[in-house]
Amino acid sequence: MGLLKFIAVGAAIGYGINYITKKGPDGRSILDDITDDAPEWFDKAKKFAEEKVEQVVTSSQSKGGYTETL
Repeated sequence: MGLLKFIAVGAAIGYGINYITKKGPDGRSILDDITDDAPEWFDKAKKFAEEKVEQVVTSSQSKGGYTETL
């Protein structure tokens, strides 16, 4: 059963790679589109992370911050 599952997963991965690298009518693949948009997604993710860190810092400062008790 494990070998059959391994073969099925391998076939699915092979088909997926073939699908995303296949060139469309415009001569571009899905992978080309993804790699072109990646810097924009990275900038959005970085901005989102910075906003969340700032919210956490602001929230912890308004609550008095971290106090160590021994």
